[in-house]
Amino acid sequence: METSQSNDPGTPAGDTGCDLVTVPARQGLEAVDILRRGPGDAVGPVLHDDGGGTLGFVVPAGTAAGWDVPGSTCTETDGRGLRLSPEPPVEGSDWLLPPGEADLATDPAVLRRALGEAARLIEAADSCR
Repeated sequence: METSQSNDPGTPAGDTGCDLVTVPARQGLEAVDILRRGPGDAVGPVLHDDGGGTLGFVVPAGTAAGWDVPGSTCTETDGRGLRLSPEPPVEGSDWLLPPGEADLATDPAVLRRALGEAARLIEAADSCR
């Protein structure tokens, strides 16, 4: 599928639409910590569901076409309603890291690495029990 929207993480997510990478909450929270410890603004807005089961990372539009990280899904929005605002875009969700005027979508390559590192940390912690 072709898209005319930018896949550049430097583009404000609210200006071009976005896709959403959804992961289990435990892995997502580890990834958020990893990203926040990194250089600069490595993590953009993040949604969580009220039940606490998943986190959703806002990534540039077009990411879903090539997303292949096991244990996660990437939902293509094509601008169909997922626009960033202070109000959560989905009923039953809330912002863990809310969008602001200068927030950018999370770079998919950086997110992929953080999710991999988070999975390894969780596996190591679970094997110590």
